[in-house]
Amino acid sequence: PEAADIDSGGLARHLLGWSLADWITRREEPATPAFTETLARLIHRRARHEPVAYLVGVKEFYGRDFRVGPGVLVPRPETELIVEAALDVLDARPDATLLDIGAGSGCLAVTLALEAPTAQVTATDISAAALAIARDNADALGARVQLIEADLLPPAGGPWDVIVSNPPYVPEVDRPALAPDVVDYEPGLALFAGADGLDVIRRLIPAATRRLTGDGTLILEVGVGQWQAVTALLERAQYPAIDWHLDLQGIPRVVAARRS
Repeated sequence: PEAADIDSGGLARHLLGWSLADWITRREEPATPAFTETLARLIHRRARHEPVAYLVGVKEFYGRDFRVGPGVLVPRPETELIVEAALDVLDARPDATLLDIGAGSGCLAVTLALEAPTAQVTATDISAAALAIARDNADALGARVQLIEADLLPPAGGPWDVIVSNPPYVPEVDRPALAPDVVDYEPGLALFAGADGLDVIRRLIPAATRRLTGDGTLILEVGVGQWQAVTALLERAQYPAIDWHLDLQGIPRVVAARRS
């Protein structure tokens, strides 16, 4: 019930264009029939587990609102760790070239293009629908990002100083345990990656390594419990410096691997 109240309140505030302060002080005001009808439709869809972000069409990421919808993952707070790790590199190399593999909504590529405006940012996705949403976000937020439809890396270009990715990493065996909001609505192509969740990462690490500069950095988000296997893959690819960043639960979530 508490979660339902939070969701319905958020949907109501979205329809009204109200801030949380407005909602607290004005929520007892009479509602129009049109508002009541529209809110009821949204609540009905939410009751069927459609993500709130899809219902309102936006999700905040790194302090900015990104358009989201079916076809792209809803940005998660832990993915902001990728931004922080990339900015650690870009602060020292403001004119660096950066590639985001699996752009989705564009939250990573657009955020990094805006936070590091002199960097040259490219992003790929295998989904044309996802790239359309990423383009809308880049245009709406005023970011310069080159978007390319590709499976992992683009066929040409590079080498890149920084490559970032939030790849699919959920093991197929975990599918039944995922919340209906996720498994029934968000794109499986962006979620699942084989029996152990590492099928894409196994392809991505060697492919990205070949296209990094000699002192480039590869930054990846991984799933719970995958850090040891991913560390082994990075060591096999001969990365001498491998640094893990922990999420708010203390779980190794993002790795930054430097080639030198």
